[in-house]
Amino acid sequence: MIALIVCVLLVGLMLLGVPVCVAMGITSAGVFAALGHLDILAVMAQRIYNGTTGFTLLAIPFFILAGNLMNTGGITDRIFNFAKAMVGHWPGGLGQVNIFSSVIFSGMSGAAVADAAGLGVIEMKAMDDAGYNHRFSAGITAASSTIGPVIPPSIPFVVYSSCTGVSVAQLFAAGFLPGFLMAISMAVVVYIISKRDKFPVSENMPWKLRWKYFVEAIPSLMTVVIIIGGIWGGLFTATEAAIVASFYALFLSSVIYKAIDLHGVFQIIYDSLITSCKTLFIIAIANFLAYFMIHQRIPNQVIIGLASITEDPTALILIIIFILFILGMFLEGTSVILIATPIFMPIVKAIGMSPVQFGVIMILASMIGLLTPPVGMSLYAVSSITNVSLIDLSKEVIPYVIGIFVVLLLCAFWPPLSLWVPAMIG
Repeated sequence: MIALIVCVLLVGLMLLGVPVCVAMGITSAGVFAALGHLDILAVMAQRIYNGTTGFTLLAIPFFILAGNLMNTGGITDRIFNFAKAMVGHWPGGLGQVNIFSSVIFSGMSGAAVADAAGLGVIEMKAMDDAGYNHRFSAGITAASSTIGPVIPPSIPFVVYSSCTGVSVAQLFAAGFLPGFLMAISMAVVVYIISKRDKFPVSENMPWKLRWKYFVEAIPSLMTVVIIIGGIWGGLFTATEAAIVASFYALFLSSVIYKAIDLHGVFQIIYDSLITSCKTLFIIAIANFLAYFMIHQRIPNQVIIGLASITEDPTALILIIIFILFILGMFLEGTSVILIATPIFMPIVKAIGMSPVQFGVIMILASMIGLLTPPVGMSLYAVSSITNVSLIDLSKEVIPYVIGIFVVLLLCAFWPPLSLWVPAMIG
């Protein structure tokens, strides 16, 4: 009964327009007070403080800073030019470039909205100038941005690790194959649509020109090598990798490319601080909500409820995925991870699923949430820079959502897809 009250109160507050973090705080503190546990409210400040003091969570503000530096400092421009040189002549033209650019950028920022707002501006202008349908361009830009949080590094994986204690390096490794499958599924959709609508393609560039763009992009591409190679090589942790990536992006942007000055650096740091504070404040409040749910044994109630429906592991996985979809329609991805992980993790362990595998499922489900109204953050980001309405944009991304859903099912029912690379690297 308490679980139902909490669910109705939390969702109801958010539907009324109450910010997610405030809704979580009111729900947990309010129900505690209603149950007469006023003494427990004394630990609220401590729980909120502990929610953002984990060493792993320090990676989040630095990955945000690195992404903002790359978007402002000319790094994304060179990535796009390199991608265009390599795949611009494929069927689908700049649509394929859009996907390939996001795959490269995903190895640097780890955030979908950073991809959509940064690379998205460059990609949209190029596709509009080339004569592509504006809605199609906006749809593939929104969809391809969701590759970022799956291919490492990944801010959502860092958040999931902070909730479960699962190795960040293992989670990063687990995201490789699903992320590339997402890119392939989107490339197939772009191929089919471009063939049907006869979209233009770029001329096949001579290899000499391709080499020129590749050389120009080498310093930018080295960001991927530094981050992933450093983590897997044991040189530094994911948090330290984020710090190194930020300093490297600052060096490229200000010294090598000379795209930003001192004033620009301070503005980027300020913007990154604002974004980081918003994200970490949600995590802080969610930590108290998780404490409340555990105190009230809500995960146990959910387990008993689901077990009364079925004990079949396949059916339980499908029910969990369905619930994650519903949550993703109303909550930002980080909030879904923070709320759902403590509830579903006991079920996941009971059916014998690896926490690493479930982490991939969780992140893929949250990526679908980024593309589904009413709270699709990537939809909002791309809509704001393209002036395409949310309704039209939601229709355009449907084929890509189907592709992500297929990858999600493969990860859910074929464990090697997400566990083979982590096992290979140990």
